[in-house]
Amino acid sequence: MEQTIQALTIAGHDSDGSAGMPADLHAFFADQVYGHGILTAAVAGNSHGIYASQVMPAEFIAKQFEVLAADFQIRAAKTGMLANDEVINVVADSYDEAKFGPLVVDPVIITKHGAMLLEQSAYELFRERIIPLATVLTPNFFEAQKLTGKELATPSEIEAAAEELQALGAKNVVIKGQHVAGQTTPVKDFVRLADQTTFWLTQPYVPTDRVNGTGDSFSAIIAAELAKGATVAAAIQRANKLVHAAIANGLTVGHQYGPINHWAAMTE
Repeated sequence: MEQTIQALTIAGHDSDGSAGMPADLHAFFADQVYGHGILTAAVAGNSHGIYASQVMPAEFIAKQFEVLAADFQIRAAKTGMLANDEVINVVADSYDEAKFGPLVVDPVIITKHGAMLLEQSAYELFRERIIPLATVLTPNFFEAQKLTGKELATPSEIEAAAEELQALGAKNVVIKGQHVAGQTTPVKDFVRLADQTTFWLTQPYVPTDRVNGTGDSFSAIIAAELAKGATVAAAIQRANKLVHAAIANGLTVGHQYGPINHWAAMTE
């Protein structure tokens, strides 16, 4: 019997449901793909902030890979938060063995506001072990700056940065546009494909604080589309469209920063 299309997220769990694994699973569902999850960490948080966190033991992460690979036909996957050296190593080792198809790497290194999320040692290991596994690498603006060591002040510098990220081993690269409160200019994502094709994707800036899970959902939809057999270019373009719809139709959940609306993405 033909299996339902399935994808995988390898990520942390946010207790408020707005980001991390919950956002990935929402995105898979919105794009009509069944989602599995390998839990790397968990945080206790709400719309005001994060108050506690717990990293999963490496043996537990490895066992999740083992049991999913033994039973399910996973066609593509994505990574989210990989909290430390131990998690990065077990994910890299296990992914090589599991054969889960193309991997979308969302480098959860720096927040969209510029705050560093990984220790320096883990960041270096991430560059060495995870980026070369990436079928698609999806850094935000600050992550692209960190990974290249460049300021990225102009479009030409962003274009050059994507080429540098390919040199680290990623086959295809999307550098997501900067979001600055009060901006009036459109948000522009730059795409560089494995065959050296390049293009920009442009969406209007939406003035909202309902943007939690944006990067997670973007990379998850790319993975879902790759699981369906879409080309990388088509997967990126669809993710860009669906995430914009989800941002433009925010949800009223919590009292401060909130989630994007995956139900809106389902209607696109």
